[in-house]
Amino acid sequence: MTGVKKIAKTSTFLIFVSMSLSGLTMPNNAHAQEPNLKNITEYVPNAALVGQGMFSYYFWDVYTGELFAPDGKYANQPPFALRLTYQRDLEGKKIAQRSIDEMKKQGDVSTDDAEKWLSLMEKIFPDVSDGDVITGIATKEGTSVFYVNGKKADEISDKRFTQRFFDIWLSDETSEPKFRKKLLGKN
Repeated sequence: MTGVKKIAKTSTFLIFVSMSLSGLTMPNNAHAQEPNLKNITEYVPNAALVGQGMFSYYFWDVYTGELFAPDGKYANQPPFALRLTYQRDLEGKKIAQRSIDEMKKQGDVSTDDAEKWLSLMEKIFPDVSDGDVITGIATKEGTSVFYVNGKKADEISDKRFTQRFFDIWLSDETSEPKFRKKLLGKN
């Protein structure tokens, strides 16, 4: 009987190792994944993928980005959604600060707006780990709606914020033109 138990334990272990090596096991935060477009289609009619790509900083993969728009056609105006799936651990406050820095690079952002927007984003963006998903949606009314791992985090009803925030990735003036091309499906 002990020989059979040892074989069973060894077989179970080998199956687990095999699945792990082939990527078939669920990540630790798999329950947090946003599995479909439900939250996006609530705001973006006929939402379909426009483009996607990996954003890397030097040699570190930071997140994959996916842009969704009606019928998969981005028209440089809302509604649309940007879903970022993180590949590494990052602090929410650093995500918010980097967002403000990038918004300022785009042009005229007043000190008052920068402080107000930073405070709002620090409340919305949590610390993230590998596999966490933050989805930002620009509604047709110009509001920004944010979901974290499929759960609504907050809304910002400020058209200027919405424009500046999504310009980080989608503007002609973005600091990452190669990533923008991927999101726009032009890679």
